[in-house]
Amino acid sequence: MITHIQGKLVEKNPTDVVIDCNGVGYFLNISLHTYSQIPEQEALKLYTHLQIREDAHTLYGFASLAERELFRLLISVSGIGANTARTMLSSLTPKQIREGIATEDVALIKSIKGIGIKTAQRVIIDLKDKILKIYDIDEVSVTKNNTSKDEALSALEVLGFVKKQAEKVVDKIVMTQPDANVETIIKLALKNL
Repeated sequence: MITHIQGKLVEKNPTDVVIDCNGVGYFLNISLHTYSQIPEQEALKLYTHLQIREDAHTLYGFASLAERELFRLLISVSGIGANTARTMLSSLTPKQIREGIATEDVALIKSIKGIGIKTAQRVIIDLKDKILKIYDIDEVSVTKNNTSKDEALSALEVLGFVKKQAEKVVDKIVMTQPDANVETIIKLALKNL
């Protein structure tokens, strides 16, 4: 198994990179998250996952071990292939995916292109316990965030805002500022509604 590749960055695209390692050019598929993490310098080290199929040997590159671990968890779910997992990591940050699974946020997972409601539910069912255990996410803190979000939503409804519209805005706020209290969430939501 190839666990990482370190060498000179030859080519960098949003979906792939080529790394020259002692005269051999390795083509690695990457997520947009990894693309944004790659420095502009020539020397580069990416953690890898090698997928061997009957018709192809494909290398996937990751900026961090945590992202690679999450990728491996995602592809362990029935119905999620390597390209779908890469799309998930391109659409959301690894932290957002972990928190979405831990908080059972089906809407967040479903918002990723190519993921339907059943697949989103399967991802959450299959991975929630593993995510909570591996990343030591405390379920109490997860529910605390939900409580703030729920209180903010009900306050916005009382103020006369449409629930679906308010929910979209509040979800964005909670994603960017997970530790925001109810008051902060409401203030920010009012600016965006």
